Amino acid sequence: MLVDGKTIAAEILAEVAKTVAGGPKGPPRLSAITCAPNFETQKYLEMKRTKAASVGVVLNVVELPQGATTEMAAACIRQVAAQSDGIVVQLPLPPQIDREAVLTAVPVSKDPDGFRYGEVPEACLSPVVGAIDEISRRHDVAWEGKQVVVLGGGRLVGQPAAAYARGRGAMVTVLTRDTYDTAALRPADIIVSGIGQPHFITADLVKPGVVIFDAGTSEDGGVLVGDVDPAVAAQAALLTPVPGGIGPITIAYLLRNLVQLAR
Repeated sequence: MLVDGKTIAAEILAEVAKTVAGGPKGPPRLSAITCAPNFETQKYLEMKRTKAASVGVVLNVVELPQGATTEMAAACIRQVAAQSDGIVVQLPLPPQIDREAVLTAVPVSKDPDGFRYGEVPEACLSPVVGAIDEISRRHDVAWEGKQVVVLGGGRLVGQPAAAYARGRGAMVTVLTRDTYDTAALRPADIIVSGIGQPHFITADLVKPGVVIFDAGTSEDGGVLVGDVDPAVAAQAALLTPVPGGIGPITIAYLLRNLVQLAR
């Protein structure tokens, strides 16, 4: 079964728009900081801008010059923090910028991306994990005692997804670029993937009835695709497609987090 992420996102956005319209303050202000955005980042920022405007949120995109340093990025965050209810750092960043230092510069109270989720109790649920949680509740996905494989150990998907799965009582295996082992996918009850490898997971690698959250995006011939081959849908009990699965929900969840922080 394919998850209809667009419908779920629309319901969350309607809730956010209602909250914004009924709020005593002005429109919430979100600042997105990016540097040398690639194809996927540009598409994602376009979606964020459109969805933000649809619910009454003002999105200001700050694009740093390609040669920006860590100090320049951190200074930019400090500068925009005073005029923003929330700040997002759009990953990836160029290699000369210390990603961890930049992310740490974002105050937890203004971090709708929940980059400190799993580390700091007051941190927001990260949007990817929020999307996974929303889908799990709507489709009765049980995590306790399940074998979960997380592909990728990144800040956006792997780390928060692993923390979430462990918190739900699952037995979690995290596979990074150095430890990718397709044989480990076969026994998995639930797979979360965020490696950005087009159609890396094929039907022969997973068991029937598997639940797959595909949070990986990459460009293939100018088209946005996920880590999972579409043919896997016939094998899976539940699959989030790319596009139209987790992506739309993460933007909606980000805006939900922003409104909560603004309040």
